[in-house]
Amino acid sequence: MTGHSVQERLRQIPSVENLLQLTTIQEALTRHPRRLTLASIRHVLEEKRKLLIEDPESAQVVNLEPAHLVQLVLENLKKAEAHTLQYVINATGVIVHTNLGRSLIAEEASARLQLLCRHYNNLEYDLAEGKRGSRYIHAESILCELTGAEAALVVNNNAAAVLLTLSTLAKAREVIVSRGQLVEIGGSFRIPDVMRSSGAILREVGCTNRTHLRDYEAVINEQTALLLRVHTSNYRIVGFTAEVSAEELVALGRKQGIPVMEDLGSGSFVDMARFGLHGEPTVAEVMQTGVDVVTFSGDKLLGGPQAGIILGRKEIVAECRKNPLTRALRVDKMTLAVLEATLRLYRDERQALEKVPTLRMIAMPLAIIEERAQHLAALIREADLQNRLQVQVQRSSSQVGGGALPNQDLPTYAVAVSSPGMSTHRIEASLRNNKPPIIGRIESDQYLMDVRTLQAEEFRVIQQAFRSLLKGPTPDEY
Repeated sequence: MTGHSVQERLRQIPSVENLLQLTTIQEALTRHPRRLTLASIRHVLEEKRKLLIEDPESAQVVNLEPAHLVQLVLENLKKAEAHTLQYVINATGVIVHTNLGRSLIAEEASARLQLLCRHYNNLEYDLAEGKRGSRYIHAESILCELTGAEAALVVNNNAAAVLLTLSTLAKAREVIVSRGQLVEIGGSFRIPDVMRSSGAILREVGCTNRTHLRDYEAVINEQTALLLRVHTSNYRIVGFTAEVSAEELVALGRKQGIPVMEDLGSGSFVDMARFGLHGEPTVAEVMQTGVDVVTFSGDKLLGGPQAGIILGRKEIVAECRKNPLTRALRVDKMTLAVLEATLRLYRDERQALEKVPTLRMIAMPLAIIEERAQHLAALIREADLQNRLQVQVQRSSSQVGGGALPNQDLPTYAVAVSSPGMSTHRIEASLRNNKPPIIGRIESDQYLMDVRTLQAEEFRVIQQAFRSLLKGPTPDEY
């Protein structure tokens, strides 16, 4: 097509004002903000303009009909008004799924959050004294009650807790860490990098697989500020290994007058061994070893909101509070509301196992999981009127996730779906694009949904999603 013809086509693009006068757009203005509608019209027209200029050979077939343009505007408006943070259905079997928002919060915590967000509260007001108070008292007493710590401080995540503690106790001084504990977790969070950012100086000891008490003793000097243990939540070294226990390190710290810190990572309040999961000490157990300060997450095994929790001796926590970083890392009323409500459930462990979703999913009996899987499979078969799907219940494995308890799976049952006339990837994409999205996994050319991480009300949503999928072309048309 000649340049003259392209120019002619460019002149055929209607103006923003012309599209605004169309009945369908006028109706859209009653449902959508005018600013957003104008932006969508301009976006659509600009895309058509670019297409004509960049591909002049196809200019003649570019659709510039007003009805087509209006449809594009409406689609653009729908995308523009959609929330980017959405509710999704987790059928992966990963309980603390970092990509899917980590831990679900308990109903009691959700109700408390709504109450305190919809009304004013005493976040920083001392009701007894009638004057300004501190936000940090709200979860402190119950954290100390449950763990035996002298004092507690809550910041916005565990990386922040580690950063703040190191900055407070060891800025410009040495921190001794076993080489086998220099972990990296998701998002490129590395202990050496956090230590560098805090101003502390890393002093590695031992080998990757074996570190002895004598390795710590050999490097202690007048610049040593802290002995640090890092719980390797997201990996395990097996075979010919040796590691110094918290008790041994505490004894050395007492002898040398050096505080001992443990970064627990996940921070469990319940013994996971009863569920066949080993190697994750409880926070209370770690505090009983005598360590001076402990840090861990609120949204992993604890099953609460994203938070970093610092527990320890009163004087250490008090120093952390005075650190200028604390204001930059502080938590808001929503985090404190959810955390305190979650912690209150742990006063009765049976109640916590029943009401904290993370614990409930970990503790779910296998017989109940199988029963739920059979129920979901029956619902999908009920939606499959033309018998286009192969639906089976099969044994599988779930994971705790969130970097906790690596290489330890929980036995589970999953519903496996496949079709002779439909690719597994098409099934996965269709469910992922459902409203709400359903996130499962593909194994052995089957689409798997682990029912351990599904909520009861989601079963019917999944059934409807399969109904919608099966309304598409018949197998012969694929």
